[in-house]
Amino acid sequence: MDNLYQKILSGKEKLSLVGLGYVGMPIAVAFSKKVNVIGFDINAEKIALYKSGIDPTNEVGNDAIKNCSVAFTSDADKLKGAKFHIVAVPTPVNTDHTPDLTPVEGASRVLGKNLTKGSIVVYESTVYPGVTEDVCVPILEKESGLKCGVDFKMGYSPERINPGDKVHRLETITKIVSGMDEETLDTIAKVYELVVDAGVHRAPSIKVAEAAKVIENSQRDINIAFMNELSIIFNKMGIDTKSVLEAAGTKWNFLNFYPGLVGGHCIGVDPYYLTYKAEMLGYHSQVILSGRRINDDMGKYVAENVVKKLIKADIPVKNAKVAILGFTFKEDCPDTRNTKVIDIVNELGEYGIKPLVCDPTADKAEALRLYRVEFTDYDKISDMDAVVIAVAHKEFKDKSISDFEKLFGENKKILIDIKGILDRDEAIANGCEYWRL
Repeated sequence: MDNLYQKILSGKEKLSLVGLGYVGMPIAVAFSKKVNVIGFDINAEKIALYKSGIDPTNEVGNDAIKNCSVAFTSDADKLKGAKFHIVAVPTPVNTDHTPDLTPVEGASRVLGKNLTKGSIVVYESTVYPGVTEDVCVPILEKESGLKCGVDFKMGYSPERINPGDKVHRLETITKIVSGMDEETLDTIAKVYELVVDAGVHRAPSIKVAEAAKVIENSQRDINIAFMNELSIIFNKMGIDTKSVLEAAGTKWNFLNFYPGLVGGHCIGVDPYYLTYKAEMLGYHSQVILSGRRINDDMGKYVAENVVKKLIKADIPVKNAKVAILGFTFKEDCPDTRNTKVIDIVNELGEYGIKPLVCDPTADKAEALRLYRVEFTDYDKISDMDAVVIAVAHKEFKDKSISDFEKLFGENKKILIDIKGILDRDEAIANGCEYWRL
């Protein structure tokens, strides 16, 4: 297998990426600077964009796509030309919060049909411990007719791509790697060391690597849930949460977390993978699921506070004019999948309010397809009763309070600043009814 590393390095063998989204595409581009890469995705439209030098994810930018040497394809047959395969497809949850392994199973079927002897397959998708060996391997064996451990080897290296983050990149984040045996682990580690400047951490087993990934995001989820709960409590006390956290943050070991909407396909999803597996083993999670419950309800909580502010200002709730600024699951990232902003939209709808939604960064087609939400241009927003700054996009952070004031009508200016991007005292001094988590 070490021989495989040398062959990849010398260009005799190729590396493939199966799944070219926010995770797979930056990996493919990074590897293409060092070795020959086949970039495969079943979405032919996405492949056409990449081939024409367009990066719909904004993760590496159009120039990097245009100038990279990745052989982009939607023809699965081309996977036969690679010996080292990295699978980076999403692992979402169903509406009942159970893991949806459809994408990872589908990718395994496609890869299995095109797997050749002597290959290594590495999964990057976030899964609960056991999925790689108990779910993926049998599919690969069945479709390929090959035997795992004899004809091909397995590994797992959880993705740590942080969408929209230009500082913590693939190259600068330590990469966890694991393999089914020492020889495979060594090859996988060496291959990833080609692109990860920060180096690799060799986990003792595939299951340990799978578990490490799931708890990384569960830990963030629980900490943010604690902040959200504090925000609810302090709001009842009439205390500003951000001010409390800034004061507490002066202690050297106070953890720097803030309240907010927890969406996306990592923090809002991964904990359910862990609790699902725990329930299969007869253990009902308490801390993890209580954190999830708090975070899942925050959109509803924000909407309720908008309504309370409208009532307090004697503005009729039904048909009130409300604008929501930002729709993606995080700032400066076009991805709207599993955004919690839709919860605010839906909850306001229950009160007879149809808010305008503005997001200059979001993927418009995706928002329409997934949520039937159409965006309004920022300069077309006027005469509002309430404005909700839901996502801290740079476009919104660069604006002053007087810029936001122009969005309001004659009534009391209700400004809901979920992420606390504005100066509270300045907003109040300018006559805004200001509220933040």
